Amino acid sequence: MARYDLNVNGQRRRAEADADSPLLYVLRDQLELKGPKYGCGLGQCGACTVHIDGQAVRSCSYPVNAVGSKKVTTLEGLGNSSKPSKLQQAFIDEQAAQCGYCINGMVMQAADLLKRTPKPSEQQIREGLAMNLCRCGTHQRIVRAVQRASGQAVTA
Repeated sequence: MARYDLNVNGQRRRAEADADSPLLYVLRDQLELKGPKYGCGLGQCGACTVHIDGQAVRSCSYPVNAVGSKKVTTLEGLGNSSKPSKLQQAFIDEQAAQCGYCINGMVMQAADLLKRTPKPSEQQIREGLAMNLCRCGTHQRIVRAVQRASGQAVTA
């Protein structure tokens, strides 16, 4: 076991874990952050997505020892229920969550997309979120939420 001082959501947080422990386990089990979810454990579904130094990363396959001094941002770091981010509010307004399991990954991947491409086309949104799986079929509402957050007209 090793001790890690992590910068998570702008705060210094201490955790103890084996070097190869997935960051997801540290975030959920030790730091009690429930935004990132365990989905596939293989980095394929996107439910565990967080930002590391502003870039979307699958935390289930990212070892905690690779974090170092990098900044980790989880869904909780974007906003909260009393003051959601513009993107989180757009997901609420569009009722983009059904079961809610994929939403962490969708929001975190969308935030990364909007940072790189502030006014993405519908095709760019679909491509940007293609590697995040949603089994409930709320893709249209998710796309509308990203369009809304980018200030673009939302079509029903």
